[in-house]
Amino acid sequence: MLKLISLKNLCSVFFLLGAFSTQALAEQSSTHDKQQATEVLDALNQYSSAADWDNYFALYDEQGIFIGTDANEHWDKATFEQYARPTKGWRYDLSSRKMTQHGDVIWFDELLMSPSYGVSRGTGTLIKTNKGWKIAQYHLSFPIPNSIAKSITKQIISASSNDE
Repeated sequence: MLKLISLKNLCSVFFLLGAFSTQALAEQSSTHDKQQATEVLDALNQYSSAADWDNYFALYDEQGIFIGTDANEHWDKATFEQYARPTKGWRYDLSSRKMTQHGDVIWFDELLMSPSYGVSRGTGTLIKTNKGWKIAQYHLSFPIPNSIAKSITKQIISASSNDE
């Protein structure tokens, strides 16, 4: 009977060790994935400020989209390239970033500082491909402080009705 109890205990120990090592490997993989995704997003800001469009657009998935600050800016990669390539680039410096991973998808939310626009927000998703992490969607917006939101939204409503 004592041998049976010892065998059960030994099996339990091996089971727990296996579970802990599987969890540790998953956490290590997630950390590695997030580091790679961080490098992609950091490079995105570096390439845009240098107007290095070949490297910039190589970071996007072929079906990637960009959603800009204007309500009409919902562009596939090719349309966004047509917009960006004639420009001298744009600069956004990272203030903070949060990432969440679920399998081969990472979504992020970052606060950026722009010399032209002040505080901006980038949100989006990256997908893991056989070529590494690629941007599937990037959305740039201007976070509006609640204290001035009504004033700003009135201006947006007015501008929208003038466009019609």
